Amino acid sequence: MLSAATFASSGPFAKALLATGWAPGSVVTARVGLAGLVLLGPALYAVRALPGVVRRSAGLILAFGLVAVAGCQVAYFNAVQRMPIGVALLLEYLGVVLVVLWVWARSRRPPAVATLVGVALSLAGLVLVLDLTGPVRLDPVGVIWGLLAAVGLAVYFVVSAHGGTGLPPVALASFGMLSGAAALLGLAAVGALPTATATAKVTLGGVTLPWWAAIGELALVAAATAYLLGAIGARRLGSTVASFVGLTEVLFAVLLAWALLGELPTPVQLAGGVLILAGVGAVRVGELRARSAGGAPD
Repeated sequence: MLSAATFASSGPFAKALLATGWAPGSVVTARVGLAGLVLLGPALYAVRALPGVVRRSAGLILAFGLVAVAGCQVAYFNAVQRMPIGVALLLEYLGVVLVVLWVWARSRRPPAVATLVGVALSLAGLVLVLDLTGPVRLDPVGVIWGLLAAVGLAVYFVVSAHGGTGLPPVALASFGMLSGAAALLGLAAVGALPTATATAKVTLGGVTLPWWAAIGELALVAAATAYLLGAIGARRLGSTVASFVGLTEVLFAVLLAWALLGELPTPVQLAGGVLILAGVGAVRVGELRARSAGGAPD
């Protein structure tokens, strides 16, 4: 829950920077690069007595950094440029359905009925969130970016819950974010990733802040703290439950976007949000029943 709350702050602060001329790729690079450096000391300390753990975990680190961090955040920030933050985030959280499908395919064990009900509720809520029959038409390019962010989010929960290599969560967060930042810098260097920065002040909730304060919040709170707490929580809950608990980020994001940017989804979209969150409870019931029957969290 704390991870979801801190992640939620990224939307308003990033959108304020984007409005001053920052490019999504530049915001993500600064955010994850600084966050990775902040956690580097604790990460190195955590792996000091675990020889070979980083080498064994190279695949997880790269998947986390390149897809779950860099790819997901670039897609999400491109989405929020084209639609309200709450709607973009609800599209991104379609990734929780992908997590359920992944676990099903990997374990060949069908989800509990309650879990499937939760997925159905979430999909129904997503239809309402898109509000396809309403007066406001969503930017189709923004929808595509939101769905790409969903893929990245699914990878985030699956990789974060994987503790088989013994890599501490703080090391996964730090090394993953640094690898993601390095990849983004490489893409920018060859011209494959548009970049732009600005020094204009940002305005949030009627308060004017320097640009570096917004970057600092994105790096320290919305990245370093959020990714670390998320990795710890996913290890304890398993990828399925962690992904559905993470849906509470939508509530936090809607409240923050309303308070700081004056954005509020339509009543139909809010109703869709309620259905999506109802899916969280159903999935949690399904996982608890699976555990009581002798199954382990996925």
